Amino acid sequence: MTSTSSDTVAPPAAAPRVPRGDLATIRSLLPYLWPKGEPGLRARVVLSLACLFVAKVATVYVPILYKRAVDALTPDPGTAALVVPLALILAYGIVRVGGAAFSELRDALFEKVSQRAIRRVALETFDHLHRLSLRFHLDRRTGGVARAIERGTNGIGFLLSFMLFNILPTLLEIGLVCAVLWGMYSASFAIVTLVTLVAYVAFTIGVTEWRTKFVRELNDLDTETSVRVVDALLNYETVKYFGNEQYEAARYDRQLQRYERAAVRTRTTLSLLNMGQGLIIAIGVTILMIMAARGVVAGALTIGDFVLVNTYLIQLYQPLNFLGFVYRQIKQSLVDMESMFALLGEDVEVEDAPDARPLAVQHGKVEFRDVVFGYGPDRTILEGVSFGVPAGKRVAIVGPSGAGKSTISRLLFRYYDVGGGLVEIDGQDVRAVTQASLRAAIGIVPQDTVLFNDTIYHNIAYGRPSASPAEVERAARLARIHDFVAALPEGYETKVGERGLKLSGGEKQRVAIARTILKDPPILVLDEATSALDTRTEKEIQASLDEVARGRTTLVIAHRLSTVVDAEEIVVLESGRVVERGRHADLLAREGVYADMWRRQQEAARHEVDAEAAEV
Repeated sequence: MTSTSSDTVAPPAAAPRVPRGDLATIRSLLPYLWPKGEPGLRARVVLSLACLFVAKVATVYVPILYKRAVDALTPDPGTAALVVPLALILAYGIVRVGGAAFSELRDALFEKVSQRAIRRVALETFDHLHRLSLRFHLDRRTGGVARAIERGTNGIGFLLSFMLFNILPTLLEIGLVCAVLWGMYSASFAIVTLVTLVAYVAFTIGVTEWRTKFVRELNDLDTETSVRVVDALLNYETVKYFGNEQYEAARYDRQLQRYERAAVRTRTTLSLLNMGQGLIIAIGVTILMIMAARGVVAGALTIGDFVLVNTYLIQLYQPLNFLGFVYRQIKQSLVDMESMFALLGEDVEVEDAPDARPLAVQHGKVEFRDVVFGYGPDRTILEGVSFGVPAGKRVAIVGPSGAGKSTISRLLFRYYDVGGGLVEIDGQDVRAVTQASLRAAIGIVPQDTVLFNDTIYHNIAYGRPSASPAEVERAARLARIHDFVAALPEGYETKVGERGLKLSGGEKQRVAIARTILKDPPILVLDEATSALDTRTEKEIQASLDEVARGRTTLVIAHRLSTVVDAEEIVVLESGRVVERGRHADLLAREGVYADMWRRQQEAARHEVDAEAAEV
């Protein structure tokens, strides 16, 4: 529900987010990799790790078979000597294929675990966002939140794929290679290899940690840039109204300039990291090759040994080179996941009480008792507001802008909890019942009807997704929009566009009315449902609203007083307080706030009629 009335006060700015840290982010992910109550997925994790170990043992053993084949061929390359090398070569091929096969089997087994984790985290985040209060959503920009979820889920996929099956296997392979070099040759080979790798890893981690601030800045600017585009496009008509295309382009370009500078800085530091890594690997490779060559010249090592050392170095070089990229990407993934898990860590301001029960609507009487509420401690919106809406009757809330009218509906829906007093339905405190049952009992036709970028059918059926096509059509007929829809080339399958921009204001309101009719709630809220429409359309929509409200408990939040003259009671708000109440004629007779508003609106209406007559 949205409203353009000025009594909506922006909540205080959120405190700066404190980074969670990499370990905290990884700990948040671990439960999704070892899910409770799903032995099948846990078995896949165990089998995947077993396949990982077998594959790495095979990878380390392949160069040994290669060395033996080379040594067997070196003394006597004659035909008779080919029997043993042929067996070794066949074994080499089998082990090599087996290692690759176990690697693929590992990936195939773990893919379901990975995708299930991504699905569960994304769904949990999506559900949590809908549980957060309206205060959170007014303070955040939708484009940025959506971007955080998208990058976070992508980050989970990358982290699982590369950390579990690239980083850990590489470390395991390094350990096995060092053990083989130590056992087959001397400690010096293992020490040089280990020192090279430790220097490489230390340099990579140190520089990458230094670069993280640049990566995070680039990430934030990417979000800001995306949000800037979304805001401009969602407000396309407003941009056109004021001819501010160049102004928006200039704002966007300033954002792109900031992004450009951050991207250049990030890429420059990345090049520095890559050069340092290449230098460390080159030094280590050169030292090991010199040691192996000296051993061959001295007769202590064979050509096969020289090939083995070289093969191990080449074999390790690729994952080591990849390790730098993977580590950088893992850091990026952790930054992305941090933002998403931070969303999951947002406190749910409005929650069901532990003993909350479903709302039992018998008559639909609504009661506000001494309600006090403010969006922040610095300003109170409602101060001791009391009024009731009898079952099946219509009560209107009117008042100047900023009086607190739309806040009334938000408290009734329990988007916020009252700071004092009670909001009751049939004597039940709305804080003591489940939010789902509360909102199921209330229907609303808001001033600004925001539709999903989907079909007309989908937007009407949203009132009750389980409704049949016949029920959807019946609701459309009652809302007097069926004939319009039937005349469209695609009928009910017509797409309404972003926020319903392809429909006129009156058409959108009729869709909203049809949606509420389909929901069939006992309590109805009309939140300035016609104030944004022209006089003719307003009268047509008002007739549909009167039909919908018949027999229902109806709370009308009105700007145009002409729409509430038939209300059983009119409650006049001013500065968050009830200053007058009564029927239309009684309030006019009092010559108070309501009578003054009525005179001003009537005068404005006469000017409008005179202007239209002058145009004719």
